[in-house]
Amino acid sequence: MGLIDNVERGLEKLVTSVFRGAGGSEVKPVEIATRLRNSMDAKSLTISQERTLAPNSFMVRLSESDFAKAREWGSPLAQELCSIAMEHAKSQGYTLQGGIEVNFRKDIELRSGVFEVDATTSESNPAGPRLTPAAPPAPAAPPTPPQEPAKLLPVLDIAGQRYALNHANIVLGRSAEADIPIEDPGVSRKHLKIEQRGTTSWAVDLGSTNGSFVNGQRVVGEAELLDGSNIAMGQTRIVFRLLPQAQGGRA
Repeated sequence: MGLIDNVERGLEKLVTSVFRGAGGSEVKPVEIATRLRNSMDAKSLTISQERTLAPNSFMVRLSESDFAKAREWGSPLAQELCSIAMEHAKSQGYTLQGGIEVNFRKDIELRSGVFEVDATTSESNPAGPRLTPAAPPAPAAPPTPPQEPAKLLPVLDIAGQRYALNHANIVLGRSAEADIPIEDPGVSRKHLKIEQRGTTSWAVDLGSTNGSFVNGQRVVGEAELLDGSNIAMGQTRIVFRLLPQAQGGRA
């Protein structure tokens, strides 16, 4: 049995009855641990072949009742979660900007038994696990009129040049007929297509010789692109961004 399995068994035994919401709903500590690992994987960013940057700061948002119970256990629970995240980072070879930090915060919009994990990269954390339970949020400010969210434009950043994805399908490749020509001998004539499907963007490999990669993972058919996704084809590195409409275009 691996070390992570042992830690999770200890975590389950330690707080097996901490989170119990009304109506029989229950948040299990192992579910939080799994969500932490999934967040690290989903938001990891390949910097080079030897380095993949992963989040190291986690905010666990809980309902009011679950948050009160989490604060009772405080440090032991957070330290166990930090240990699991650290072991996962080691097993995956992730690079961390600082020590792993787990915070708990009350979210009055969540019902008992439901939780969310926000994962970010922070350079200010001390080395090693740390617990800083968040205080209850301050009283809400007076409501403001709803504003229409800014429309985001998908953009590719290639060697300092930005290309706005203004069409539903954009083809990248070595051919002069490609929508975005890539001068790279390791890139096929028609190598990769970026498809816009509603509000989501997808990288579709066009049967390239050397393959396409998103965040270090080879694209098998297609892969969804999120803000900050790193695309690799041949020796070319591309960053996918979502920018306010006014910042779109080719720079």
